[in-house]
Amino acid sequence: MTALTLHPHLFFGGNCREAMEFYRTIFGGELTVSTYGDGPAGAHQDPKANSEQMKSKIMFSRLQGEVILLASDHPYYTETQNNGPFSLSLEGSEEEKLTRYFEQLSQDGQITAPLIKQFWGETFGMVKDRYGIHWMITIKVG
Repeated sequence: MTALTLHPHLFFGGNCREAMEFYRTIFGGELTVSTYGDGPAGAHQDPKANSEQMKSKIMFSRLQGEVILLASDHPYYTETQNNGPFSLSLEGSEEEKLTRYFEQLSQDGQITAPLIKQFWGETFGMVKDRYGIHWMITIKVG
């Protein structure tokens, strides 16, 4: 039996490339990008995805490194901030690295819970980044 992996796929309203470049400055890794215009004309079943306006928008992107993120510009999603009811959770024991991630994600965003040692023993904080993505950071003990 092979192991399965689960990777978040984020949807943006036209600023996917900008968001993924932002995440690459934080997490590093290799970013691959394909636009709707990279495929053959009429390749998508959705007429909006085939529109002239969507040709330069991101059909699929993947940030591959320590953190793996997938993302696209959704043809019918025009909000520049993602308002989905979810959070991405990063956890590990490398305090300096995770603190740096927390600080970088909060730039032009909003800290919703400061990164502090919690009653259960771990350090935990939450931030909504400039693209509306909610992140939870946990620094594990030992």
